[in-house]
Amino acid sequence: MRVAQVTYSTKPRGGVVHTLALSEALARRGHDVTVWTLGRGGDQAFFRRVDPAVSIRVVPFEARDDESVGDRIRRSIETMGEAFAAARDVEAYDVVHAQDCISANAVGPCLRTVHHLDEFTTPELVRCHDEAVRRPIARLCVSAAVAAEVESGWGLTPTVVPNGVDAARFAAAAGPAGDAARARWHDRLGPYVLALGGIEPRKGSLDLVEAFALLRRRRPDVRLVFGGGETLFDYRAYRAEVDARVAELGLDPVVLGVVDDDELPALVAAAGALAFVSTKEGFGLAAMEALAAGVPVVARDLPVLREVLGATVAYASDPPTVAEALLAALDGDGPAAGAGRALAASHSWDDVALLHEEFYAAVGEVGDHGEAVLLPSRHGSR
Repeated sequence: MRVAQVTYSTKPRGGVVHTLALSEALARRGHDVTVWTLGRGGDQAFFRRVDPAVSIRVVPFEARDDESVGDRIRRSIETMGEAFAAARDVEAYDVVHAQDCISANAVGPCLRTVHHLDEFTTPELVRCHDEAVRRPIARLCVSAAVAAEVESGWGLTPTVVPNGVDAARFAAAAGPAGDAARARWHDRLGPYVLALGGIEPRKGSLDLVEAFALLRRRRPDVRLVFGGGETLFDYRAYRAEVDARVAELGLDPVVLGVVDDDELPALVAAAGALAFVSTKEGFGLAAMEALAAGVPVVARDLPVLREVLGATVAYASDPPTVAEALLAALDGDGPAAGAGRALAASHSWDDVALLHEEFYAAVGEVGDHGEAVLLPSRHGSR
């Protein structure tokens, strides 16, 4: 089967991580997989090495400092759409699988994974988001909670295929082979609570700062560390609000920015706890990776995280309860690490690839409402 996986960026965001790992697993199953992406900021490759069995198509996308988020997203759709439609071998793809709103609007008839649903107020972004759910031939979600949102909002019933987890990689970072790498992070940071995904509203960063101020009263030796943060959106106003509150509270968090992929497992494994207080998630991959490394996780009490993580993490709903749960985690009073490791290890990318393979085959026969569906020839229209 010839499969095109399409994503919007080369940077380490959850949907991009998913795209690469799924593509590699499909290639291991003997499929001919090509990943299409936009090369933002001059990027010519992904943030990590990709199995050479997977072909990569990077579409150049120049940076423009003077455009709005809406203009950037519209230009992203147009740039990817033009490159994809012009490619000589596009007609040969058996499956075109879009992994985000930009891709789903760019490549014409496709399958779509809805990782999570955003809430926009800008009319152009609202329309883009809506069409990226409504227009695909069929939809996947990585959790039943997000699938229920799609069904409630659009009357469409996605197929649920959970995310995979590279559990062995994070487990290795927590073992003897990772001793030196973890020691380097400890030497640099001391004891720390880690938050991944950068500083942005969806990650609940302001709530975490408030919670950490409470925690520091009892554990002044512990630091708050933010990693990641690559995004298409403009969160400068929110970042300024967080920075102002940090100054008022007298905190000194470490903001690492995007962490090299080879260094990430040790950063996670060396943490005293992972704070995962997002206001919206589709699965919780970063939490699963921390569980694989035996690191305790404190998660916001969301239905999707209850579904995916079960009893392997501690849940909290506001800054005081987040602070208490983090203190308990640092003291070793949270859920047993073994259950989390087992849960993470149960999410094999090879199993996920098999489920996708079955979905690709089935979607050619039965559509969302039982009608016959044939994947159209690529790409008579967009």
